[in-house]
Amino acid sequence: MKRREFITLVGGAAVALPLAARAQQADEMRLIGVLMNRASDDPEGQAIFAAFKQGLQQLGWKDGHNVRFKTFWGTNDAERDGRDAAELVGLSPDVVLAGGTVGVTALQRISRSLPVVFVGVTDPVGAGLVDSLARPGGSVTGFMLLEYSSSGKWVELLKQIAPQLTRTAVFRDPANPSGVAQYGAIQAAAQPLGVEVNPVSVRDSGEIERAVAAVARSKNSGLIVTGSALAQHRLIIALAAKYKLPAIYPFRYVVTAGGLMSYGVDLVEEYRRAAGYVDRILKGEKPADLPVQAPTKYELAINLKVAKALGLIVPPALVVSADKVIE
Repeated sequence: MKRREFITLVGGAAVALPLAARAQQADEMRLIGVLMNRASDDPEGQAIFAAFKQGLQQLGWKDGHNVRFKTFWGTNDAERDGRDAAELVGLSPDVVLAGGTVGVTALQRISRSLPVVFVGVTDPVGAGLVDSLARPGGSVTGFMLLEYSSSGKWVELLKQIAPQLTRTAVFRDPANPSGVAQYGAIQAAAQPLGVEVNPVSVRDSGEIERAVAAVARSKNSGLIVTGSALAQHRLIIALAAKYKLPAIYPFRYVVTAGGLMSYGVDLVEEYRRAAGYVDRILKGEKPADLPVQAPTKYELAINLKVAKALGLIVPPALVVSADKVIE
């Protein structure tokens, strides 16, 4: 081969290589579906989604470079989640991140083969999402919101901060499959403490307002707000302040927003952990081989300003044990 022909051949190959690399990069663009159980304007929802994306970026997945997202925002509404799940499955994503039991259930009704990583599910076995925690067995795995024993802790903490408590309403979404067993755990913890519990559905704001007003008519009452009821947390916070009712919630951001106290997992950290499972699935692992992860830490937050407004004296030991105290 002549020298000029050799140079031309090498030069052409050098030009072709970047083009081939760019074509390969485009072929490797992966699609991650996201089914959030929060409204798009919810600051906490934006924070946990950002944590998930940050976790992926640390593992080499950059938005617009080798991965893209299709995100649906909702509020644990079963009908809306069903429509969003159908549209999402139709896009054939490589994997889906789903928040909450209702969203995962909606996805499974449509597809039993689509890989799903969930966050914020209380009882994945009881809800029929996985065969067992150690061996999920299907196309779904993820990170539990809590263990049922921690639901009982809500009653104990509420009793500590309001010793006269004799009854409490438990706010929950009746459409959530985990609600029945969770309510049972709360009842079991309440009985030895002499606290009567009553379920309250959160179908609409009018129902919540009537329920809180009814609770307030009974002396020594309080509120337990489960995760499935948090779409209405701002209304419940306002009503608890109006009627001077002690209330406990599952997440710290509600306390920051004006709630009295919370006990539960750090959701930002849970979504960051979920990025690790999404990464492993994108690299070829199967959800069936990835054990469902239980929470590694629960955090207690107390708003002393709210406690003072309610006329409550927070025990010093409770303040010391809190992970977050708002003065």
